[in-house]
Amino acid sequence: MGKTITEKILGRASGADVTPGDLIVAPIDACMAHDGTAPLAIRAFREMGAKRVWDPNRIALVIDHIAPSSSEGTSELHIMMRQFAAEHGIRLFDVGEGICHQIMPEKGYVLPGRVIVGADSHTCTYGAFGAFSTGIGSTELAAVMVSGKLWFRVPETIKCVVNGRMPVGVTPKDVILRILGLIGADGATYKAIEFTGETIAQMSVSGRMTLCNMVVEMGAKNGIVEPDEKVRQFLQGRTQAEGDYLRSDPDAVYCDIIQISAEELEPLVACPSSVDNVRPIGEVEGIKVNQVFLGSCTNGRLEDLQEAARILRGRRVKEGVRMLVIPASREVYLEAMKTGLLQILAEAGCSIYGPGCGPCPGGHLGVLGRGEVCASTSNRNFVGRMGSKEAQIYLVSPLTAAASAVTGELTDPRRFLEG
Repeated sequence: MGKTITEKILGRASGADVTPGDLIVAPIDACMAHDGTAPLAIRAFREMGAKRVWDPNRIALVIDHIAPSSSEGTSELHIMMRQFAAEHGIRLFDVGEGICHQIMPEKGYVLPGRVIVGADSHTCTYGAFGAFSTGIGSTELAAVMVSGKLWFRVPETIKCVVNGRMPVGVTPKDVILRILGLIGADGATYKAIEFTGETIAQMSVSGRMTLCNMVVEMGAKNGIVEPDEKVRQFLQGRTQAEGDYLRSDPDAVYCDIIQISAEELEPLVACPSSVDNVRPIGEVEGIKVNQVFLGSCTNGRLEDLQEAARILRGRRVKEGVRMLVIPASREVYLEAMKTGLLQILAEAGCSIYGPGCGPCPGGHLGVLGRGEVCASTSNRNFVGRMGSKEAQIYLVSPLTAAASAVTGELTDPRRFLEG
């Protein structure tokens, strides 16, 4: 019987012929924690009586969630991380380097065929590179830092086949919102989501990262895309290791197969306060917005800034609306500066900040007040996610975010792209 990519990776790592449901122990190729989870992991590591981490070269610590610090308490947690990293020889990416999920592949920690874990649920993003990557708890992360291993249950796989060319105004964010609407917020619990089809093959690595980033919003264990030449090109110069460019067997068994025609897609919006409350933009057009956020580990890459600039070039953010732009990493920031993207966005009236998570986790920078509405390119719109429990968050693509900033209300971006 054939194997899926996920089954092959976990089988190779554990040295077993695995099938869905099997319990395995696998060595970890890389792990990560950020300022929201690393302090808990460090405390657990010490409580275990551990003296040294198993391999400092396979561990990354990132300060990104509240960066720079907004309080004395947060500063103390950052100090703890810096001291722990120095003590154990671990590389720490400090304030301004960017979001953990962008940094990990940029800095060569992510390779096809590898097993990667992180103390953050959106660690599933790295599946865009053909890796098995998943989020774990801080205590589990501490155990990994001690032993270099972790147990897993081999997940069943849902195959999402997307074919056809995406129409004008449709982006990878709209593709994943469509899939979320179909599967539901808990419809893929502990499943692997494998993205395939001609649309996925044509999609950039950045677009695939957007897809894999949001599989956890439907409860999935991991998302994954067959690695190809685009992945190889992205990783060139970032690491000397090659990775394993695996693909699913033709006779691999899936628990479900979802077929989507990209040509039938339109700009979509996830409405408050659930990620699977997905509607066409036409059904919510006209809702006033107070804030627009372009960034996060979902849509803070260069491609996303370029999409927004298509609409914002020569236009202005509507008076009374604030648009926050936060590149996902220093690398993205520098490239956006070199290519003039930041100037276009600044001239349009956007407020541009240093790389980091920004408003997404609601810790600082753009915290929403009571009754405010935000159009956000991030991945969650739960009650209270970005501030007040009485605020509302609409999840949108970079194109829809830019169009909404110009008009001051949720707006179909095709109005600015067609004709």
